[in-house]
Amino acid sequence: MTHSNLNRRDLIKACAALGLAPDIAASSGNNPMRTKAIPASGEELPVVGLGTYRVFDTDSTATEIASRQEIVELLRSRGGRLLDTSPMYNRSEKVIGDVIASGADRSRLFLATKVWTDGQNSGLQQMQRSRELMQTDVIDLMQVHNLRDTKLHMQTIREWQQQGRIRYSGLAHYTDSSQTALANEMRQFKPDFIQINYSIGDRAAERQLLPMAADQGVAVLINRPFQAGSLFKTVAGQSVPEWADEFAQSWGQFFLKFIISHPAVTCVIPATSKPRHMIDNLGAGVGPLPDQTMRQRMVDYFESL
Repeated sequence: MTHSNLNRRDLIKACAALGLAPDIAASSGNNPMRTKAIPASGEELPVVGLGTYRVFDTDSTATEIASRQEIVELLRSRGGRLLDTSPMYNRSEKVIGDVIASGADRSRLFLATKVWTDGQNSGLQQMQRSRELMQTDVIDLMQVHNLRDTKLHMQTIREWQQQGRIRYSGLAHYTDSSQTALANEMRQFKPDFIQINYSIGDRAAERQLLPMAADQGVAVLINRPFQAGSLFKTVAGQSVPEWADEFAQSWGQFFLKFIISHPAVTCVIPATSKPRHMIDNLGAGVGPLPDQTMRQRMVDYFESL
């Protein structure tokens, strides 16, 4: 392969050396972010969103809110929409509400949260509290977190969907050991979305959940795309292989594009509070994606490290 004197990878390295954050989206020829359709409605959803676990669990000081507002603005300005949170994430819902109150355009965001409690009344109160904390009348996606009291909460979610207070229903978990139970609840409750863990280093979801979601017409959000950072430890000291230059200019994009390129995946939600990482993550939403042959090459290469 012939390379120019300063290709995009060189540019990224040069910017990093200067302490700058290159605009990955702009350097992709101003391509719009890819979208995938939500099967339940046909609504197009950008393929890269933002998780808020830990990174939005902060005090609502002016400095902290301004920092998170910058992250949300980067997401929105580069074509992303989805913010995923949960009452389990402590202060994250409130921080999202503060960001919206500080000027973030709610109409251009897709707010996904969860219900994580026992009992119908407790669930009702928690969902209402989520609306208040995020300062929104409508929650785009309400997910039952970790399959906790699913039957009761899905009943409330369905009722709120009919009332226009929730747009989509979902089930969410983050462990391989939960996948059989999640598959059973998918059959029983037929959610609009599932949220699961999946990455190049943990492909258990390929065995059952991803094919099942495709067959049932269920949208899929992916959490833990970097396996809590362990993927970066595996590639420490290694450069992204030159054969991946066409679609990935960083290891983060390499890992995210592996996920996005799976046909059953709708959106991946890496968490970050760092603008440089947010920009790089969003770069995975533009440009070419690896095909099935290339995906296998990516797996083989990663497993050889």
